[in-house]
Amino acid sequence: MHIDLPIEALKQYKGKNPKPADFDMFWEDALAALDAVSLSYQLEAVDLGLRQAEAYYLSFTGVGGAKIYVKWVKPLKETATGQAVVMFHGYSVDSGDWIDKLAYAAEGIHVFALDCRGQGGRSEDLTATTGPTLRGHIIRGLHEEDPHKLYYRSVFLDAVQLIRIIGQMEGIDEQQIGTYGQSQGGALALAAAALVPEINQTFCVYPFLSDYQRAWEMDVSNSAYEEIAYYFRNFDPMHKREREIFTRLGYIDLQHLAPRIKAEVIMLTGMRDVICPPSTQYAVYNKLTTRKTHHLYHEYGHEFLPHHADDALMFFKGR
Repeated sequence: MHIDLPIEALKQYKGKNPKPADFDMFWEDALAALDAVSLSYQLEAVDLGLRQAEAYYLSFTGVGGAKIYVKWVKPLKETATGQAVVMFHGYSVDSGDWIDKLAYAAEGIHVFALDCRGQGGRSEDLTATTGPTLRGHIIRGLHEEDPHKLYYRSVFLDAVQLIRIIGQMEGIDEQQIGTYGQSQGGALALAAAALVPEINQTFCVYPFLSDYQRAWEMDVSNSAYEEIAYYFRNFDPMHKREREIFTRLGYIDLQHLAPRIKAEVIMLTGMRDVICPPSTQYAVYNKLTTRKTHHLYHEYGHEFLPHHADDALMFFKGR
């Protein structure tokens, strides 16, 4: 039994959340502004006693002056292939332990794992906005007249800036950079691929940040999108600004970025996922125009999906 639309309806579902009229210009302007940002970075060596790789904290100054931190597991020079995978973490946590990156480094693949600004890792969030900050990051900046102050605009651009830095590093081929993540991380893996056309592979697991209106229509109070209900309850209880609010969220809706993606995409969806409902994920998948594969886990929700980490490594290795 599934908790969402029937599977045949899901395969045809195109999403509900409105797309702002200036969506494409919004992101073109954001990328153009990033062109003027320095690609300089700093490295801090981390001694883990590794025999197959080196470990570093890489840091750079992101939009708004925030210091952004990244874990870099660098394969030994004699085994390095020039390939890199950028990993993104789930909502509110951090880039994880060093150990889960070592399998990639052992295969000669550089791993970069971003700490999202203001969440569980070391990255700063200097975003100055009016409005609530109590219930999560989706609504951060939603009170502003200027959508450029939306929190996730900054995070998406952090991902782009990191990939631009990686692309100009000695020993890394900018045409062999992939992205990988789960939940919020899956969303960022897709966003990065949409905004950096050189990305060639994306492996995303039950992506977050899509089709906000559909998520709200479902049991939003028990999902990762609960802050939308919080926002309406406290700031627009009669929904007089409903269309305006969902349109504003449309700037950071993955389904609207999906057609820009050129990378090969593998997406995984748990069909009993009540945290990021399947329809919100299909809204993205059905708008992908690139080579794509959708793996469905029928008895699983928003949880660890068996074998997917092995499958991801094989995907990036080209097997």
